[in-house]
Amino acid sequence: MTLRATLPILIILAVLAAIPLLATSNSVLNFIVFVLIITLAAQGWNVLGGVGGQSSFGHAAFFGTGAYVSAILQSRFGINAWAAMAIAMGVGAIVGWVIGFLSFRAGLRGSYFALVTLAFAEVLRILANAAGFTGGAAGLLLKLNVGFANMQFSSRGAFLWLALSLVALTLFLSQWIASSRFGAQLVAVRENEEAARALGVDVLAVKLRAITVSAAITAAAGCLYLQYFLYIDANIAYGLWISVEALLAPMVGGKGLVLGPIIGAFTLHGLGEAAKTFAASVPGIDLAIYGIILVVVVAFAPEGVLGVLKKTQLWRKRKAHAATKLSEEAA
Repeated sequence: MTLRATLPILIILAVLAAIPLLATSNSVLNFIVFVLIITLAAQGWNVLGGVGGQSSFGHAAFFGTGAYVSAILQSRFGINAWAAMAIAMGVGAIVGWVIGFLSFRAGLRGSYFALVTLAFAEVLRILANAAGFTGGAAGLLLKLNVGFANMQFSSRGAFLWLALSLVALTLFLSQWIASSRFGAQLVAVRENEEAARALGVDVLAVKLRAITVSAAITAAAGCLYLQYFLYIDANIAYGLWISVEALLAPMVGGKGLVLGPIIGAFTLHGLGEAAKTFAASVPGIDLAIYGIILVVVVAFAPEGVLGVLKKTQLWRKRKAHAATKLSEEAA
């Protein structure tokens, strides 16, 4: 990883890390923490759907598994929150591998794979809503017990730094993947599976590694959500909302790009909050904004915000080069 590649990441992280030192509003801190949780889930989706090209509609399966495993381990077995999070990420990774093995082994791809992941998430939601050890429809509530060991902090700023640390790790992990052999294999599979296979790439193994890493990251987002709100139920954990959030952020920010998920998450939720502020009398205005943004991105900017910025920068360079060439010829 070069300094030029990591500098934008460092700048964004530094700006976000300074917010608790400058902002005292709980509303602002709550907003940032929530968007960082969404960013973490979106970073997980981006590994599989963005870099690997295997679009999923069911990342709620991993988010919910992480949240529920962590909640059960803490509330029923008294396990430390940090250890519970590590175990939950491992279980989430296993769930991802199993779903991937069953889907990819059967040759599913594209919309078929997306629908299968959605079905798995819905099955897990129904099971969690009916099972006794998950709290059924009532869900699970963690006891408020502020302390580092319980991953509960008296300051929202401290939790923001925790969430930001995990996002930072995934950003650097994504940057490493982008420049690694594994990343090159993922791109090859995304562009043309048959050609990648002909070049000696083990397509099934590459896809399974991608979905395993993706699931572990998304499970970590579920654990963070649980620790911040101290409550989880089936509709929250395995609800369609998180699957939509996880795929929308990279699409808006720039699918397959390292900074795509975080740019997309803040763009979506920033515009949503602004709309609710200036049009508070219109219920569901933020959802309408999401829909409009999605239509605009798909129709006019499939590369996302970062893709548009890169194209604009390239266009300006070409224009400047053309102007320089004309002036030299005139001279």
